[in-house]
Amino acid sequence: MTPLQTLLHSARHSDICVALSEGEDPRVIKAALAARRQDLARIILVGRHAEIEERLRKEASLDDGLTIFDPETDPAVPNLVKGYRELRAHKGISQQDASQAVRQPHVAAALLVKTGRADGTLGGAVTTTADIVRTALQVIGTAPGDKMVSSFFLMVLKPPSVPTERAIVFSDAGLVVNPSPVQLSQIALASAASFSALTGNEPQVAMLSFSTIGSAHHPAVTKVVEATSLVRAANPDLKVGGELQFDAAFVPEVGASKAPGSDVAGKANVFIFPNLDAGNIGYKIAQRIGGADAIGPILQGLARPANDLSRGCSAQDILHMIAVTAIQAKAGAEA
Repeated sequence: MTPLQTLLHSARHSDICVALSEGEDPRVIKAALAARRQDLARIILVGRHAEIEERLRKEASLDDGLTIFDPETDPAVPNLVKGYRELRAHKGISQQDASQAVRQPHVAAALLVKTGRADGTLGGAVTTTADIVRTALQVIGTAPGDKMVSSFFLMVLKPPSVPTERAIVFSDAGLVVNPSPVQLSQIALASAASFSALTGNEPQVAMLSFSTIGSAHHPAVTKVVEATSLVRAANPDLKVGGELQFDAAFVPEVGASKAPGSDVAGKANVFIFPNLDAGNIGYKIAQRIGGADAIGPILQGLARPANDLSRGCSAQDILHMIAVTAIQAKAGAEA
């Protein structure tokens, strides 16, 4: 199977429920129906009931795995407003402001996750990344033991760039601008776990730099060296190499030459970038010039899954992210 086929296969028959906060968008509706046909997840479409029902009528009829939640009229809204006000009590939020907030579909979707009616949420086809992430932090919060939320892209590499299709992770390429050594180590540990959950493969983590094993000296290199040491201390069983240049991490011949003796050089599948500039530029070069599929940004470190979409996403992109969210929710439930 290809990496994307493996992703979809892993999500099937999980009985996970995903709340899609932009349920009126035609792309979201098509993806939701495809997810139901493939039994990836039960789906809640959040938005105006009449609008969604009309669009569904053009595509297919409702089934018992696809429902609509209208944040204006649903009987559960008063309880969501109460819960949201309790969550934001430290900010002194008023009843009126809480009611207005819950009417926003992405807030309502996050509250459905918080209250257990859904296992994860997905939005961003219309809503900004800032709103999706802020709401996830305010409503769902970070996972126990996690102090930060970061993001990654699941990159599917294709021939002729590689001999056969394979999936790798680029992190952080969408959220944390300039991580400290401690934060960089947390991103690496979270990304390794995410790669394993989504692909079923053993993570081999490359801590990227413009230096390979002391070939250059600079505070930026020192940061990566320190982060690598912290990763090794936190998880001695995890295969991690650093600091490594990308070619030394990715190309076996270069890895053998630049980092002899490393068990990661030339074999890495999780690539940790030193800052958001490098990560964001790197994933877009791989996507636009290298022809890789970029799935994400996928958030990690939350108590329950809440993921972001690109506003230029297709229905197929959304389908893949539904599968990702379902797998994350399943992994969280089994942890």
